[in-house]
Order: sequence, then structure tokens, then C-alpha cells
Amino acid sequence: QVQLVESGGGLVQAGGSLRLSCAASGRSFNSYAMGWFRQAPGKEREVVGAISWSGLRTYYAESVKGRFTISRDNAKNTVYLQMNSLKPEDTAVYYCAARKIYGSGAIYYQKNDYDYWGQGTQVTVSS
Repeated sequence: QVQLVESGGGLVQAGGSLRLSCAASGRSFNSYAMGWFRQAPGKEREVVGAISWSGLRTYYAESVKGRFTISRDNAKNTVYLQMNSLKPEDTAVYYCAARKIYGSGAIYYQKNDYDYWGQGTQVTVSS
């Protein structure tokens, strides 16, 4: 089992940047595919990005492609989401998620594919 703790959220002006971190407890962090999701008030939770256990494969939602970068440091048990050129529509609670994988290099971008979730961190982008 893994526990996830997000950090790095906050209030930023449009056009600004934030970097979110998600620290995972336990061993074998490289046995998990990871994802970042977000949920705005009144909306469904949606994928932002996903990354394979090795970091070699990534996926981005169209709405963030070219602005956000997902990465991971398996030695630090941490996954990151670098967010640049932020827009007011990026305002949401951001969650990281983990899925246990068994030697697979796959990435997952459906929320139901994930087994573990963090508590979320608020990102607010002002216009």
C-alpha cells in the first residue's frame, strides 16, 4: 500500500507558474504508475497527466499540453507537475494518484484505473 501527500498548491496570477509535488510513502515507488488529476467545483475529476513507472512514457490532457510537465524521481519517491502559463480555468483541486503495476510500462489516464489517491492541493489562478 502507498500513501500520497501533495504539496505546492496556492494562488497565482494568470500566466504564472507552480510546481506540485506528490510524495509517496513506502517502498517500491517504481512499482507504481502515477497520474495527476484535477477537479473544479461542480465538475468531474479529470486527468491532467500520467507517467509510467520509469518516467519514459507520459500522457497529457489536450487542455494542458505544452504548458504542464509531469516527471518523477524514483529515488525520492516523488512525482511532480510543473505548471506554466497558468489560466483561470486551471483553478481546481489537484490530486495525485498511484496504480500498482507488475512490470508494465503502461500509463493510465482514467480515474478508475487508480488504486490510491492523495488528499489534494488547491490551485487558484486569478485573472
